[in-house]
Amino acid sequence: MSNSRTNISGKGVHKMHIQPADRINKLPRYLFAEIDKKIRAAVEKGVDVIKLGIGDPDQPTPDYIVKRAIEEVQKPANHTYPPDEGLTEFKEAVAAYYKERHNVELDPEKEVCVLLGSKEGIAHISACFVNPGDLNLVPDPGYPVYSIGTMFAGGDVYRMPLLAENNFLPDFSAVDKEVAKKAKLMFLNYPNNPTGAEAPPEFFAQAAQFAKENNIIICHDQAYSEIAYDGYKPMSFLEAPGAKEVGIEFGSLSKTFNMTGWRLAYAVGRAEVVEVLSRYKTNIDSGTFKAIQYTGVEAFTNPAKDEFQAEISKMYQERRDVVVNALKEMGIDVRAPKATFYVWAPVPKGFADSTEFVSYILEETGVVVTPGRGFGEHGEGYFRIALTVDAERMAEAMRRIKDALAAGRP
Repeated sequence: MSNSRTNISGKGVHKMHIQPADRINKLPRYLFAEIDKKIRAAVEKGVDVIKLGIGDPDQPTPDYIVKRAIEEVQKPANHTYPPDEGLTEFKEAVAAYYKERHNVELDPEKEVCVLLGSKEGIAHISACFVNPGDLNLVPDPGYPVYSIGTMFAGGDVYRMPLLAENNFLPDFSAVDKEVAKKAKLMFLNYPNNPTGAEAPPEFFAQAAQFAKENNIIICHDQAYSEIAYDGYKPMSFLEAPGAKEVGIEFGSLSKTFNMTGWRLAYAVGRAEVVEVLSRYKTNIDSGTFKAIQYTGVEAFTNPAKDEFQAEISKMYQERRDVVVNALKEMGIDVRAPKATFYVWAPVPKGFADSTEFVSYILEETGVVVTPGRGFGEHGEGYFRIALTVDAERMAEAMRRIKDALAAGRP
């Protein structure tokens, strides 16, 4: 009688081949992978690594927010599925914030969509409006998810250069007319990551007019609106004339309230665009935990938010000044940003590119910064510093870099 038992040894058994989808294979090479390996290797060797690469706040979420979260988590009613469209209370809090902060009127039920972090919404908006072969206008350098979401939807990316001579603002007149007519979405982001640039009111007005003339939906990423210095108050894109007619704005509690891990954000603006994004989301996720949404209400409505945001901006400004002053002492011509917690600086002479510079600094000093090339081809020649360690630690990082550059490369 033959043995019918399955051969579990693996010998002589054909191994199944796992083939990723083309959309995965077409993803651009992850430029930070080698740096991540070097960070792990340095830590294993006992190197005191100072991480200024990722834009993740080092300060805790405010106590008043955490206290509300504890209260909401303890309520059994919050442990069920949330409404597909998001909690009315949170959407009303977002609308009230926009009225208070930007004097922008929003209908909470039609013009606000709750997101699992703004990254999720930005990644999915292309799937809502882009067909294979369509174009999206994407800033370069810029947040990589603008391009990745476009690619996953089968669309093509048209890169708008953000150049120093244009104050890191895209030149709409330089966009080919045929390209503009084919474009479905245009991504903008001010205050800007990675450059730290700010947009004046006339720029947003021009953007809205350009979008209207070419039937393009603007997707404005406003993640850094509450981190600002020197008396500067970033405006909302929706404040511009005609803006709500042509687009939406993504907002997040991540940087505003040190809540990166909580994954709570929103999209606001043109009702038809918000409705399509909401419809898409009801088919791919089950919404944000109700306790977190109720905590978001507390974040926006508690009077303590104003003092907290003022303190956070003051803290980041001190760190910014440490970095900018130190870089200037090294002979690096750097602009002091008025917003975000990033400093965008040109790579010093003597290095082939930003990746070589970043690798050298990490190996020689244990300081991690981000190569500009990781944000697009027009980011080459720059590096980004995240202001996410305390001022004393920041000064130590700058001292190490200064010493390494002064010593010269071996």
